[in-house]
Amino acid sequence: MKLKHILLATALCLVPVQQAAAESKLADFPLAERIKAKVDAGQPLDIYVSYHDVSNEFAPFMKAGVARAATEGKVNANFIGPVGADADGQISEIETLMGKMDGLAISSVSTDALAPLIDRVLAAGIPVVTFNTDNPDSKRLAFAGQDLVQSGREAGALMAKVLNGKGKVIITTIDAAAQWSVDREKGAREALQKESGIEVVQTLNTGTDPQKIYSAIENAMLAKPDIDGILSLECCSTPAAGTRVERNKAADKVKVVGFDLLDQTVQLVESGNIQATIDQAPERQGFEAVNLIVKFVKGETIDNLDTGVGVYTKENIGEVTKK
Repeated sequence: MKLKHILLATALCLVPVQQAAAESKLADFPLAERIKAKVDAGQPLDIYVSYHDVSNEFAPFMKAGVARAATEGKVNANFIGPVGADADGQISEIETLMGKMDGLAISSVSTDALAPLIDRVLAAGIPVVTFNTDNPDSKRLAFAGQDLVQSGREAGALMAKVLNGKGKVIITTIDAAAQWSVDREKGAREALQKESGIEVVQTLNTGTDPQKIYSAIENAMLAKPDIDGILSLECCSTPAAGTRVERNKAADKVKVVGFDLLDQTVQLVESGNIQATIDQAPERQGFEAVNLIVKFVKGETIDNLDTGVGVYTKENIGEVTKK
């Protein structure tokens, strides 16, 4: 059966994500007096958006959404974060801004490491929302992004489908210890375990350097030439996996399912070297990270916002190239 374009959750849909959280209202939040004064005076808020790795190829899409929200919401929005997934670096940077922030949106490097900091920021009367990677162990006000466990399940189900329910699979990720990766892998393995004919051989932690990502995949495939599928959990090992298939003219033997719509990934889907890729609306995630805080401070009730799961295959990838 051919894969068809499935839009499993639209970007406009408001549903619980990761954790069923109660709606958040300004009336229930002890907003810092200095922030109240700025709101009353009509001064623009200073919102900081901390992404867990500003150096990866996914970050510019987030940053574009942040910039759009700043313009539309008439606020100052600053896109910050560590270069490389560095929890200590992310914590340190945020701590230096405690007296400047009127709002914080954060995608945590580590749930455990960042949850206490998020709660301290909230206790200081500064609104905090999470985006892209949730931190449900914290008291964050709301989350904007994709349900990572569910998106992993969708990726696993797609992998099972393109393999017709049988074969050996490796899972690739640029950071196996990161919370987003842990969540996605959990969902992917849940879906793959439903197929008795599929074996997950290993999870390959590639690191973030593009050349090292490709080399890690190449070496893994040379060591295990009977691999039938590569399931990437993120933006950056997806095109590397597809490129490895393309260079070895192995599209009929090795199937690739991954994430995001980097230009190279789109081209590899078009050429049939990647069977499917899942979009998570990164520009919208960046936008909503700021927009939720703006709404909250204005007195509007906010809740978790699911930015959806969009599946693209060779059949519908033209929709992306047209844009």
